[in-house]
Amino acid sequence: MTGANPGRMTCGPFWHWRRNPLRRHSDVVEAWVVLAVWTVTVVGGLLAGWWAGATVDHAFAERRAALHVVSAELTENAKNGTPVVVGYDAGKVWVTVRWTALDGSAHTGLAKAVPTATAGSRLPVWVDRGERVAAPPTSGSETALDSVAAAALVAPLAATAVWGAGRVLRSRLMRRRLAEWDAEWQRIGPQWRNFSGGKG
Repeated sequence: MTGANPGRMTCGPFWHWRRNPLRRHSDVVEAWVVLAVWTVTVVGGLLAGWWAGATVDHAFAERRAALHVVSAELTENAKNGTPVVVGYDAGKVWVTVRWTALDGSAHTGLAKAVPTATAGSRLPVWVDRGERVAAPPTSGSETALDSVAAAALVAPLAATAVWGAGRVLRSRLMRRRLAEWDAEWQRIGPQWRNFSGGKG
């Protein structure tokens, strides 16, 4: 033992990669599996989160592009409209409005207005390409928040899925290794008992 290098006697966290008599082919495979799983977990999770955020942002951008605002005129006093009882616009009323499209055609629809609005007054209304009244598009800050939320939700889910698949694969490798050890002991066990005088 004199002059032995203590560093060579310790296994350390990278013993799977070093040449030593205890290392088996399954150990090398497991080391590569662990490396691949952690790499895909980190990189894949980040990419999945980025993709989710970009998808949400793209969907909002498409919706904004499909809408435009028009100046509509109330056809009745707002106090005669139907009250809005739920949502952020509770307290407003549904009233009939009319507007003229870019091609000169006249359109009517229902929009939300304050109860004090009177017939003939104007208010901005969002409409789609078919000149149908639509909900206003989300603001830039709301879009950014939703994109970040989607990324924050998808990234850990994707990473967890990859990590779980890696755990399943490692457990199968472990069962295979134990089976190999058992088969090898069946072969070497009798010899070992002979060397130990039948006490092994």
